[in-house]
Amino acid sequence: MGELRLGPLLRYVDGTSATVWVEASRPCAVEVRCADGVVGTARTFHVSGHHYALVQVTGLTPGTTTAYEVYLDDTRVWPEPDSRFPPSVLHTPAEGDEVRVTFGSCRWATPAADEKDPVGPDALDALATRIAADPDGERPDVLLLVGDQVYADETSDATGRWLAARRDVDEPPGTQVADYEEYTHLYYESWLDPEVRWLLSTVPSCMIFDDHDLIDDWNTSASWLADMRATPWWRERLLGGLTSYWVHQHLGNLSPADLATDPLYAAVRAADDATDILRDFAERADAEPESVRWSYRRDFGRVRLLMVDSRAARVLAEDERAMLDPGEEEWLRDEALTDRESYDHLLVGTSLPWLLPHLVHDAEAWDAALSRGERGGRDGRWARFGEWLRRGADLEHWAAFPRSFADLAALLAETGTGDGAPATILVLSGDVHHAYVAEPHWPDGDPDARVLQLTCSPVHNSVPASIRWGFRLGWSAPARAFGRLLRRHGRCERPPVTWRRTGGPWFGNQLMTLTLRGRSAHLRLEQARQDGSLGEVYGSALAP
Repeated sequence: MGELRLGPLLRYVDGTSATVWVEASRPCAVEVRCADGVVGTARTFHVSGHHYALVQVTGLTPGTTTAYEVYLDDTRVWPEPDSRFPPSVLHTPAEGDEVRVTFGSCRWATPAADEKDPVGPDALDALATRIAADPDGERPDVLLLVGDQVYADETSDATGRWLAARRDVDEPPGTQVADYEEYTHLYYESWLDPEVRWLLSTVPSCMIFDDHDLIDDWNTSASWLADMRATPWWRERLLGGLTSYWVHQHLGNLSPADLATDPLYAAVRAADDATDILRDFAERADAEPESVRWSYRRDFGRVRLLMVDSRAARVLAEDERAMLDPGEEEWLRDEALTDRESYDHLLVGTSLPWLLPHLVHDAEAWDAALSRGERGGRDGRWARFGEWLRRGADLEHWAAFPRSFADLAALLAETGTGDGAPATILVLSGDVHHAYVAEPHWPDGDPDARVLQLTCSPVHNSVPASIRWGFRLGWSAPARAFGRLLRRHGRCERPPVTWRRTGGPWFGNQLMTLTLRGRSAHLRLEQARQDGSLGEVYGSALAP
C-alpha cells in the first residue's frame, strides 16, 4: 500500500478549481475527494526515486468551503488517523470577496519537539495554531512565501547528522546539501512539521526562491558565478536545487490553464522517469536564464500579484548589469500595464526589497560603481575591493543594480498614474531579517496610486545584534549624510525617488497580512510569541 510521504499542499485556488500537490511512496493514482462530491485524480510522476502528483480539482462552486480527503489507489491517507487538526478545506472565492494576503520569508526549519529551538517561535506554526483553534474564523486567502523556504547552505544539526551518515562531510560541501536527494530531506524537515503541514494543506500558497534555496549570494556577480562554476560540487548542487524547486515549489504556482500548455509538465508526466528531463531543464535554466521564466502572475479577484524572479533572471556582466533580463523586464511591464482597470491593487512580489535603509541603498550603489570601474578602471584596486565587499556584505539588492532600480521606479509610477490606476501598488519583499514599511516619493509628483515597500522577514530565523544595530542606523540622518558621501565618491547618480520609513524596523519571527476590499487596503504585522500565539505589533490603513 502506498504511503503519503509529503503533503498535501493546497496550491492554486480560484472560483471553480484548485490544485493539490503530494508526494507518495510509490507509483499510484492520487485522488482528492471533496465533501461536496467533486473529485480530482492524477497519476504520479517519477523523479529520482520519488513519486509526485499535482491533482487538479475542477467543477467547484464559487464562494463555498468544502472539506477534502486524499486517497492513494482508493486508500485514504489524509487526514491522518487521530489527527488533532480540523479537516483540510478548499475555499473558493466569490466575486467581490475581501482578499487576505499573508506573506513572509526566510523560514529555517523548526527543530523536532525534543530539540531546543535556537531562533525562537515559528510564525507559521503560530498561524496554524490560531487557524486550527478557530477554523471558521479569519484565515488568509493565500500565503505568499517570498524566498528562502529551505536553507541549502545552513542546515540544522539534525540534518547535519543525516548528511554525515550518508557521505563524508569533511569533504566539500560539508554539511550543506549536495544533490537532489539531500534537497528532498530539507523539504521533509520543513514541511513535515505538523502545524506547517496542516497549514499548507488548507491555505493556498504561492512561492518564489531566494538565494538560500540554492546558496548564499546566488548570482551576486559574474565573477562569483565563474568561481562557483569552477567548484567541483557546484554543478550537482545547482541541478538538484533547481530541479527540486521546480517539483516542490514552482509547479504549484501555475494555474490549470498554464499547466495545460506547459510542454515541460507534459513531458514529465509522460516519462517513466523524468529525472534526466528535469536535469536538462535545470542545466538550460542556468546556462540560458532568458530561456526560462520562474516569474508568474496570479489574480485574486481584483488583486493582481506579479511574483518576480530577482535571482535567476539577472544579467551579471558589469557593463550590462541588471536585476532582470530584457525578456523578464518586458514581461513585468506587460503584466503590470495590461488591463489596469481590471484590478484595484497591484502586488509586486520580489524576494529582495526595492527600497532599503538609506545607508544600505547608497552603499550598494557605491559598491556597484566601484565594481564596474568608476574609480580606477575595471581591473583597479577599487574594483577588486568592490567585488570583495559585494560578496562579504551581501550588497546585491535592487540598489546594487541602479538601472533596474530606476526602471522599476518608472514602471511603478507609470502603472499608478492616470485613468485606470489602481488604489495601491505594494512591493512585497523579505530577505533582510527584519520588517518595515517605506514610502517613495517622485520629484515631479507622486502617482495616483499609493506606492509602498512592505518588507517582512524572517518567518523563523534570527539576526545578530550587530546587524540589528546596523539596520536601525541605516535609516538615521547621519547615515544618510554618510551615504551621500559614498555616492559622491562612486560618482553615482541620484536615485530617481526619495523615500521615508513609515513603520518599523521590527525584529522577530513575523508575518504581514494585507486585507484588501474594493479599493481599501489594511496592513497588519504580527509576531510569534513564546506561548505559540501571534501578537499584533502594527496595524495601518494603506488606502481608505
